[in-house]
Amino acid sequence: MQTRRFFLVSSLAMAVATPSRSQSVPTVHVEQAWARASAGQARTGAAYMTLVNHGQAADRLVKVTGTVADKVELHTHVMDGDVMRMRLIATIEVSPGEPSVLKPGGLHVMLIGLKAPLKAGESFALDLIFEKAGTIPVKVAIGAVGAREPAAHSHKGHGS
Repeated sequence: MQTRRFFLVSSLAMAVATPSRSQSVPTVHVEQAWARASAGQARTGAAYMTLVNHGQAADRLVKVTGTVADKVELHTHVMDGDVMRMRLIATIEVSPGEPSVLKPGGLHVMLIGLKAPLKAGESFALDLIFEKAGTIPVKVAIGAVGAREPAAHSHKGHGS
């Protein structure tokens, strides 16, 4: 009886102490997180990156937080007649095997009310919050004013 109890308690302890694969290995990876340096005293900025889902099911980026700005929002650009306008969006879908690219003129993370100018060569932190993958901290590298792509254009991953 004592052996059975020991085995039961040991098995239970192992099950509680061992994290599941989904907890220890994030399914969404963030690559090439970058932003442009601020032009003058601009109070807004944007962050760009590629979101890659290595899981089997779709996920959604539902929120981004950070201390670099008063507000951090998900945005996209849409054509309104002959004018391109930014629009606030609730989520960004991240499908398995189909990278979601946040880039100038498209999907992006909007930084409203910058607390300090973004300076080329520096970086700042954001937390990306996904519906399934949870929170992924990201370091955003700041490139030159007017940059169209990350300064060090490579496919090395940033964030997790």
